[in-house]
Amino acid sequence: RCGDCTIGSQTIHRFKFGSGKYPVFCYVLGNPLYDFFMGRELNPRIGTFDLKYFCELRPGLIGWVVINMGMLMKEVELRGSPSLSMLLVNGFQLLYVTDALWNEEAVLTTMDIAHDGFGFMLAFGDLAWVPFTYSLQAHFLLLHPHSLSTLTAAAITALNALGYFIFRQSNSQKNRFRRDPTDPRVSGLETIATATGKRLLVSGWWGFVRHPNYLGDLLMALAWSLPCGLSHPLPYFYVVYFCTLLVHREARDERQCQGKYGLAWGTYCQRVPYRILPYLY
Repeated sequence: RCGDCTIGSQTIHRFKFGSGKYPVFCYVLGNPLYDFFMGRELNPRIGTFDLKYFCELRPGLIGWVVINMGMLMKEVELRGSPSLSMLLVNGFQLLYVTDALWNEEAVLTTMDIAHDGFGFMLAFGDLAWVPFTYSLQAHFLLLHPHSLSTLTAAAITALNALGYFIFRQSNSQKNRFRRDPTDPRVSGLETIATATGKRLLVSGWWGFVRHPNYLGDLLMALAWSLPCGLSHPLPYFYVVYFCTLLVHREARDERQCQGKYGLAWGTYCQRVPYRILPYLY
């Protein structure tokens, strides 16, 4: 799979490089390694088939679920029945993937789709890193089974439910406002006008912290790892990795919004001082 990603990235890179034509939005610095890694074109297509949009969700996320289910079935083969820990990990992550595919149109406004080129970074990430790294907890539980009490399982489930609620509600609120600011569900929210003609939300979820969807993501990431217990740090790699990714992404988003909205963004930051974690960061 990793080799397929490399070949795919090289094919896309060489196709655009050989054409001598560059799209409006692309990463072209004249450094072949950087251009290969970041991608030369925002949305490379074969006819009308958008390669990046397809790879962003479907192969990696579906592959992640298939690998998880394979681990669950192997546990049944080895031990006669799936453990509560394995069922929780599979259930939590299946919910996340189902939500992403059900709300697939929302990916159009993400940083990966809107700003990043489709190079090796996204090709490898979408097709190899996501399915084989995000299934780490299920793999760990297959090799290192961990028992959970009913109370502990209920607490972990509540944490995942809280994270999912914050993640889904904040994303839905943002998407509704972008599609139709007069929608009754968002029309009463307080906003700040910008020089671009757009308005920034300063109430609701987006008045709580600047990236409430990231907060929900992090709570879910922790809930996915806790069923593995605390005997080994490996299942928590995903939490550390995802925290690093989201902090870096938040910093990039801050720079882009500052350049795009100028003084209005500064006013928004004063109104909403916390970036991801309320009262901490």
